[in-house]
Amino acid sequence: MITGLVKYSGNMNLRIFGAVIVLLAVLPELGPSQSREAGKSGPLEVTSLLGRKLYGLPDDDGSIRAAQQSLAANPKNVALVLQLSKAQAAKRQYREAVATCTSRLAFAPENADLHLERGHRELGLREFAAALADLKRAVELNPNQLDEYYHLGLAHYFLRQFGEAAESFRKALNLARTSDSVIDCSNWLYVSLRRAGQAEGAAQVLTRITPDMKNKEPHLLFYLRLLRFYQGALSENQILPPKPAGAADIEGELSFDTVTYGVGNWRLYNNKNPGAARQLFQTVVTGFAWNSWGFIGSEVELAKSGGR
Repeated sequence: MITGLVKYSGNMNLRIFGAVIVLLAVLPELGPSQSREAGKSGPLEVTSLLGRKLYGLPDDDGSIRAAQQSLAANPKNVALVLQLSKAQAAKRQYREAVATCTSRLAFAPENADLHLERGHRELGLREFAAALADLKRAVELNPNQLDEYYHLGLAHYFLRQFGEAAESFRKALNLARTSDSVIDCSNWLYVSLRRAGQAEGAAQVLTRITPDMKNKEPHLLFYLRLLRFYQGALSENQILPPKPAGAADIEGELSFDTVTYGVGNWRLYNNKNPGAARQLFQTVVTGFAWNSWGFIGSEVELAKSGGR
């Protein structure tokens, strides 16, 4: 919901916002420190699809340690397992978050929230096939939750299964109960349909985004502005944000990655200067928010084209 961005178990709206903050989605847990410009203060998490080493952040505020202590006192408590996984993900320690979920799935193999959480983090690790399996299982176990379908849509999308992604995002949109949820799901449903070659169906999605629609979650303003751009109400120059100053500019990078990927993607499915689209994607992947949906989407496109 990225925002990148990233959505969690529990209250549906909280999970949607969490996803984008982590972003995406947005969803993405970006961490606060300026000193981690390349992320090398934390553990190596993954090598990107373009060969770049991507790092987590250190537990400098003790949040992971505190969550570990709570879980140690009650190791089969799923809520505490999720708390630890999210604390790890907040420091971009995605491998550790996946391991936390995996170890506890031995005790609760039918828990949809654990499959959702693990699948969410596997997306950030570029383990799209594993994420797809986990998120399909989450949907089977809990078929009436927005987040399961939303993240399943992202797994399909990053695997370039755009028709299947659209189906999942449509189901997520049907479960939306707030304008923020409608905005978030509509963005991904629209782009999935466009990438699937279903322009008429995508146009129908935009009819729900009325001129008076507003959002409450600040992070989702990026998606709302993108939807206005898709409608033709805003121009590319009006919505493209400035490049963030550095790793400390968390909000700036979230906005930049989300919108820049969205504009580049729009250029691709409208066949408007694909070379310029690649330039936009290349700018995104020089940043630090490697767990955001915009970063991952840009990386996937560049990897497909050989990084050019």
